[in-house]
Amino acid sequence: MAHRFDRPFFSVIITTYNRMELLKRALDSLLQQTETDSEAVIVDDGSTDQAKDIVRPYIKQNKALSYFYKENDGFIEAKNSGIKRAKGQYITFLDSDDEYAGNHLKSRKKLLLEHQNIELLHGGVQLIGHEYVPDCNNPNKQIHLSECAISGTFFIAHTAMKKLHKFKGDSLTTDDDFMTRAKQNKLKIMKTDLPTYKYYRDNEDSITNQLLHKSKVI
Repeated sequence: MAHRFDRPFFSVIITTYNRMELLKRALDSLLQQTETDSEAVIVDDGSTDQAKDIVRPYIKQNKALSYFYKENDGFIEAKNSGIKRAKGQYITFLDSDDEYAGNHLKSRKKLLLEHQNIELLHGGVQLIGHEYVPDCNNPNKQIHLSECAISGTFFIAHTAMKKLHKFKGDSLTTDDDFMTRAKQNKLKIMKTDLPTYKYYRDNEDSITNQLLHKSKVI
């Protein structure tokens, strides 16, 4: 990762909480990107494991990575904290239990340069594990993830992010709420099917699996 100017093309927001080993996988996938005009903002949401020790050598290796520790108040506020620090033309995300295919950022940059009016690009998931989540409108019902907006795949123009301010809601509704507000604000939205975001659902500690257990559907 490197960039030539003060303003990188991408800001990658990574939030983590007690996922030290999974975080390493995510960071490795980020550093293996073929597109390097990016920065990464790692927000530690009050981890009690050795996450900082995992991150330290990555920061030494690449100065475009930064690490911030905050008191635990949930991944939504951690994500919003990262957004406030982002400098890139486009803001995107990498959940600490997921990873990028090697061409993820490069493929999205190509689309964004080809369609420069697009303010929110999303989609393109490789699902690994359980493919269903509770419906945010009816938590006792399951829907396939292909019907959902997945914030890990979002690429949001910095100017558009200012219109939406931040993520809101709870762990079940936040992605859908963000997409709904994007449409209400008449953002130019594009969806891609290039499956370069590896979305892991095989970890019992994943947020969506926790929601499934709470709703008693698995």
